Amino acid sequence: MKEISGGVCAPKGFSAGGIRCGIKPTSQKKDLSLICSQDVCSAAAMFTTNKVKAASVQVSRENIAGGKLRAVITNSGNANACTGDAGLAAAKRMAQLAADVLSIQPGEVAVASTGVIGAPFPIEKIEENIGALKAALRTDGQGHSDALEAIMTTDTRKKEIAVEIEAGGKTVRIGAMVKGSGMIHPNMATMLGFITTDAAISPSALDSSLRKAVRVSFNRLTIDGDTSTNDMILVMANGNAGNTEIGGSGADSGADFETFTAALTHVCTSLTRMMARDGEGATKLVTVTVTGACCEETAEALAKSAASSSLVKAACFGADANWGRVLCAMGYAGVDFSPEKTNVSFKSRAGEVEVCRNGEYIPFDEQKAKQILEEEEIEICISLDGGNCAASVWGCDLTYDYVKINGDYRS
Repeated sequence: MKEISGGVCAPKGFSAGGIRCGIKPTSQKKDLSLICSQDVCSAAAMFTTNKVKAASVQVSRENIAGGKLRAVITNSGNANACTGDAGLAAAKRMAQLAADVLSIQPGEVAVASTGVIGAPFPIEKIEENIGALKAALRTDGQGHSDALEAIMTTDTRKKEIAVEIEAGGKTVRIGAMVKGSGMIHPNMATMLGFITTDAAISPSALDSSLRKAVRVSFNRLTIDGDTSTNDMILVMANGNAGNTEIGGSGADSGADFETFTAALTHVCTSLTRMMARDGEGATKLVTVTVTGACCEETAEALAKSAASSSLVKAACFGADANWGRVLCAMGYAGVDFSPEKTNVSFKSRAGEVEVCRNGEYIPFDEQKAKQILEEEEIEICISLDGGNCAASVWGCDLTYDYVKINGDYRS
């Protein structure tokens, strides 16, 4: 596997584009994007677990039910959530508008929205600009970049990746983009994510692969404890690589399936880390790794609890080696472990320092610990004495700017 350029346009047969249509009148940024395939795709998706679901989620869940799609249209600046029948009609209209300009069926179009919850949705803006969006489609990296810019809200960094692998004797490419900085917490993390691939893979195998990848990536990401109304991760596979169809018999096993899933997991994990680093107001990427657990589920629960703790996150922001907060957060994770057999250390490019052994204080160099925690990427390493299982969770520090950003989000 190697990383390449091009994002969602790297796989054969895909085009993308983004424009400004004025959904948020005070902003001059691009706010409407389209990603499409020249051929019908196997498709799979996962959506928010929030009981309150945006209109776009409702429409996309219905359209992808058969495992086939051709395109996804996305807007930023308005979440089209909690907007009643009018919002649902607008989401369906978005699918119809995209279908009309692409000469496909509306049921082949997924819809995604992000932005302010509860604001009336200005569907007329999309109606006025859908022709310009079609004209903006490109098959190169610029098309990918324009589409990515159009889905971003409070993001300060572009989050993108593309990789190339060999499957069935053919070169297969996977390209992806995500947006998400705040209102992020499992399961799933608040985000919009779009993945394209030219692999030939059955809808059932693609769904299985996506779920395996998301379980150890996006579902292990936490920024602020809020799960959004609009979360979506969507993958489309058009088969243009010409490989023998993966999972064509309905089985998930086999070398090509494992190769594809490993690549998809790499893509999703890389994007997860990018999202954690770009958490709203964040200055640091924080990885919490638990080893020596009795099972992976226990390791994950303990790591999530520590990574989600506001006190742990604040300590990371202040470069304060307050390891007691880590044990405290583990203690209310709702899983069994032995505090008296727990060790904690902090690690970064500046080195590693053990701060707790067997659940108790040990002398350590406070200045060295501070130096380690002042780095942009830090890891909290927790070792147990309960087994051979491990899990990592990604998050960020909690800063003053998080409150500033979310205190006037609608303005």
